[in-house]
Amino acid sequence: MEALVCKKLGDPSTAAGGDSPIVLSKNHPVPPLGSPTTVRVRVKATSLNFANYLQVLGQYQEKPPLPFIPGSDYAGVVDAVGSGVSLFKIGDHVCSFASLGSFAQFIVADQSELYLVPKECDLVAAAALPVAFGTSHVALVHRAQLGSGQVLLVLGAAGGVGLSAIQIGKIRGAIVIAVARGEEKIKLLRSMGVDHVVDSTKEGVTASVKNFLKSRKLKGVDVLYDPVGGKLTKESLKFLNWGAQILVIGFASGEIPLIPANIALVKNWTIHGLYWGSYKIHRPPVLEDSLKELLSWMARGLITIHVSHTYSLSEASLAFSAIKERKAIGKVMITIDDARHSRSKL
Repeated sequence: MEALVCKKLGDPSTAAGGDSPIVLSKNHPVPPLGSPTTVRVRVKATSLNFANYLQVLGQYQEKPPLPFIPGSDYAGVVDAVGSGVSLFKIGDHVCSFASLGSFAQFIVADQSELYLVPKECDLVAAAALPVAFGTSHVALVHRAQLGSGQVLLVLGAAGGVGLSAIQIGKIRGAIVIAVARGEEKIKLLRSMGVDHVVDSTKEGVTASVKNFLKSRKLKGVDVLYDPVGGKLTKESLKFLNWGAQILVIGFASGEIPLIPANIALVKNWTIHGLYWGSYKIHRPPVLEDSLKELLSWMARGLITIHVSHTYSLSEASLAFSAIKERKAIGKVMITIDDARHSRSKL
């Protein structure tokens, strides 16, 4: 089978070959069924997340031994089942997520880790769902318990997790403020019904958010959703209400912010660290319930996946480049065995 293999740590956005840390193997062994309850999936699409980029760089919190096949969330068609599999049959459409291995034509998972994709859902969209929407769903619904009428501030709002947070915020009835960079991203956010959009390349975040809050007679922000970090986090703390909740999602800016504990004490803030992948180990039922609800929402048209760029495995360096250079508006996808989707949009 074809598989994208990380042979050494480094920048995967460099051109394939030469010093690139990733190599497209065309004769990689097809993974066997490891136990009676395992299922082999022919991957149709897999999502590329910022965490995948960091992992190949060697800068992610989980550092697998070399060589390894990167990848996390994916969707595809059941290709083979073990003798003890009762939940799926060959031909079923499924999606899931893994710590590694989805950047390949086949992947094996236990049946307990797979989710049936409703017939109404596109497989490419389903492959983009677990990590981005799963992160936002667990953060906003399970952890922050975001409610109707609360004010939600989303930083990095045009990225994969940002767009998912906005949609879930609207489903929960929140007043949503989005911060992003660039006219194209701002246009998309406005089309999604965001209550207030800030283009940080053209206007000051502080003045824009404060003016909006004043115009709506709102005291401040109740929930901060932060996948960016850095100076933007520090600036956003100025808007938080007493009793606000801070969701620490990631540090796309490359800078880890400092949240003053004394102010958190005085203002009774709750700070949630959200490492979504660890729920698979510590709270698997939370992930299961979350993804089932998200698939239901997708089937009913309540959420939509915005795919910004789509590539084949052989174009992986371009896919990583789109993530690195923040060209993506929504999700970057890699499609496999599907000429209709495997096309660079750069």
